[in-house]
Parts: sequence; C-alpha cells; structure tokens
Amino acid sequence: MMKEKFLNYLRYELNRSQLTVESYGADLSAFETYFKNLDDQLSWESVDADVIRDWMESMMDKGNTATSINRRLSALRSLYRFALSRHLVARDPAHGIAGPKKEKPLPQFVREKEMDAVLEALAAADDYKSIRARTIILLFYSTGIRLAELIGLDDGDVDYASSQIKVTGKRDKQRLVPFGEELKEALRKFQAVRDQHVERQSPAFFLSDKGQRMTRAQVEQVVKENLTGFTTLKKRSPHVLRHTFATAMLNHDAGIESVQKLLGHESLSTTQIYTHTTFEQLRQAYVKAHPRTI
Repeated sequence: MMKEKFLNYLRYELNRSQLTVESYGADLSAFETYFKNLDDQLSWESVDADVIRDWMESMMDKGNTATSINRRLSALRSLYRFALSRHLVARDPAHGIAGPKKEKPLPQFVREKEMDAVLEALAAADDYKSIRARTIILLFYSTGIRLAELIGLDDGDVDYASSQIKVTGKRDKQRLVPFGEELKEALRKFQAVRDQHVERQSPAFFLSDKGQRMTRAQVEQVVKENLTGFTTLKKRSPHVLRHTFATAMLNHDAGIESVQKLLGHESLSTTQIYTHTTFEQLRQAYVKAHPRTI
C-alpha cells in the first residue's frame, strides 16, 4: 500500500493536479510490474538498488530516451524519500542512483550530393542575388565559418594571394581560414558583380541591395530559401552548413584537430560531436550492406 499512500500524499497534502498524480502513478506502476515479473516475492520494501539499475537497463534496451528514464527514476526517488520519512521502509534503495545522461542530438548536415545540387542550380543563374546566394552558401560550406563571422567580413579580410580569409570569432578572437580555387573564383566573381550593381555604404564584403552590411536575418533567409527543395532537413540554416563542412572534412579523412582549428573551437570535445556523426554514418552503411547483419 506504500504506493497508494504516496499518491494520496501528493493529491491531498501537496495538492498536486490530477494529471501529475496520474503521471507519478503510471511511472511507479511500470516499476512495480517490472519487479513483480522479475520475482513475485519482491515488494516495495524489499527492492534493492540492483533491481532499480536492472529496470533502468531494461528501459534503455527497449529504446526509451534518457529523458523518459530519468522522469521515472525521479518518481521512484520521490516515493522512497516519502516512505523513508514516514518510516515505511528502513532504507532508500533509489538514493545515489544516477540516471542516464541525456544524449546530445547529433548535428544535422546536408549530404554532399544535395550540396552539389544546390550549388549547381545557383551556378546556372547570373543575376546579382543568385551570385550572392551561391557565394554565401559556398563560403559556409567551404570554410565552416559562423554566421556572425560571415556577416563581419570586410573586403580587406579576404586575401586572394594567400587564399585565406581572416575571421573574427567569439570574444573577438581572430583566425585565418584557407580556401580553395572554387571559392576564390566565386568570391572574385561576386565582388565584381557587387561593385557593378550596388552602391557601397559599408566596407562589408556581403552587402544588402541597399549597400549596407547584410543582417543575420537576411543571410539566414538566403540560406533557407536556397536549401529548400534540395534537402529533407527541417532545419536549413547557416549553422547546418557549418555542421556540413565539419562532417564533410572528417568523412574525407581530415584530422579532428585540424577541423577544430578551422572551426575555431577552443575545446576538442566540442569538435568530437562530429566524429559521432561520421561514426553513425558508418554504422548505418554497415547495417545496410553487410550480409551478416540481416
């Protein structure tokens, strides 16, 4: 009856909502069903920490998320704290048990074939906006720079002789990022067309139609509009292109420390999230292709 006493405590003493009480009840019933199936001699009073850990492991095996498991564990902790304070149990088996860490979602990225299609489609047009859009997208994809770094670029930050750009990152830290021949050609072409079509009001490299430095919203809209129709990703942003750059580099055998420097990450652990992405690609390819995984 320990569970019922706890639920009544929530309902009548703490005045929790009916929905909250039902949610706690469902989570606790799930655990009760588990330990009864494990051993019908077990009770709330005799359950130990190993049973709770086994329950958590079984939930993980069934594909439950860390959030779901931690919610159920929280309900169990609350029950046993209540029971211990009312002397319904001699010890708290849930005390000190850590729940699973929440998994960080893997970065979303545009596949290489999809990026090729985007850039080829834009290359077919010769108007100023299309040339600007292609240059912006190619710059993100080729260098992995941040949105703020692209917006902050001035003409003087682009060094064609050494094929590198100087970007100002977080906390005003500057770094040099190399670029290849395709991007060099695109930057030069854009610059020439820009100077023909726009009356400059700013030293910025990327200008709005009115000659001002482009805003975050304007660049975000350019990226979103031009990725739409080429990728199934719900998120189509400059940051996705930064992820795409990092994933492409690692997929083509770049060292993680090199990618870290190019992205401007202070910690290698920040860059390592992309290795999980590439490993997941390998895992999916393995499962799909290897004859012994069927």
